[in-house]
Amino acid sequence: MTRPDGSTLVLGLETSCDETSAAVLRDEHELLGHVILSQDVHGVYGGVVPELAAREHLKRIDDVVAGALAESGHSAGDLDAVAATTGPGLVGPLLVGTAWARGFALAIDRPFVPVHHMEAHLFGPAVEDPEAQPPFVALLVSGGHTLLLFAPEWGRYTLLGATRDDAAGEAFDKVAKVLGLPYPGGPELERIAREGDGKRYRFPRPLLNRGDAPGPGDYFDFSFSGLKTAVARTIEEVKARGELDEERCHLAAAFQEAVVDLLDQKVARAIRWTGCGRVLIGGGVSANGALRARLTRRVGSAGRLFVASPRLSLDNGAMVARAGLESLRRGTAQQLDVSVSPNRPFPGATPLLNRQLRPNE
Repeated sequence: MTRPDGSTLVLGLETSCDETSAAVLRDEHELLGHVILSQDVHGVYGGVVPELAAREHLKRIDDVVAGALAESGHSAGDLDAVAATTGPGLVGPLLVGTAWARGFALAIDRPFVPVHHMEAHLFGPAVEDPEAQPPFVALLVSGGHTLLLFAPEWGRYTLLGATRDDAAGEAFDKVAKVLGLPYPGGPELERIAREGDGKRYRFPRPLLNRGDAPGPGDYFDFSFSGLKTAVARTIEEVKARGELDEERCHLAAAFQEAVVDLLDQKVARAIRWTGCGRVLIGGGVSANGALRARLTRRVGSAGRLFVASPRLSLDNGAMVARAGLESLRRGTAQQLDVSVSPNRPFPGATPLLNRQLRPNE
């Protein structure tokens, strides 16, 4: 449909993990309605239980969408498209959101736009900041993924590196659990780390061999498993001495410093390799204040750091709507028969292995 003012209205739906979120977005930056409901049933288990997450999405999704529409002042018939996350993520939650969105799009006779969850995180900063446009180096850090990309334009990406084992967010949550902090552990670990001395303990920075050369290999990749194990062993030693209570904040600070240092050094390599000082960070871990501060210093006055507000750094419907809008405008929206995939490949991404050692050669 075409409005008199030529604008486009998109409903975005996010259910890839344990947030049920819907947003109504007009064009690139007018967020008219936005609802995020985080599930609180997982804390007692120390992590997300997929079956419980899917059940909670089923309970909430009608009200969440109705709330976003009411806040926007629009009805379903005003929408131009319905976008939803179809992967990666947890299969059950993805199925709930995708099936609901497909049925809703069919009922109102509007296009259904499948959205890749991690690509959507690229668009979180773009909702709020008109300058958050390619070209940029992108660091995507969440509970399930850690990716480093170069984006010369929307829809075309060079995948520089990825984690070889655990994601940064997963490492935060697991170390927080060993420290005895409540789930979700990442924000709580960051809070107590502010009171600690990050220099009291020295933890490894995996895959940061300064002798590595650009190109395929370890140069842009991440690894957090060894770091997580080293921290866990140290915590057990401290606990055996009966000193965990007084050392907890220092252990948290040292772990956080190791993660931030590792991420910062990989971004620095990407800046040098691409010659691009514009850096965008997305995903739940991008809300970490220490990481934002370090990367702000990294880009300095000659570059620019793009990062969403904390609300749009976490999983949310606004980023899905913005990614869906871009897909519509590129003409890459798909049909209703698309299926979900917990390991959906990053759309438009070319691995560095298949590229020259310079992005413009």
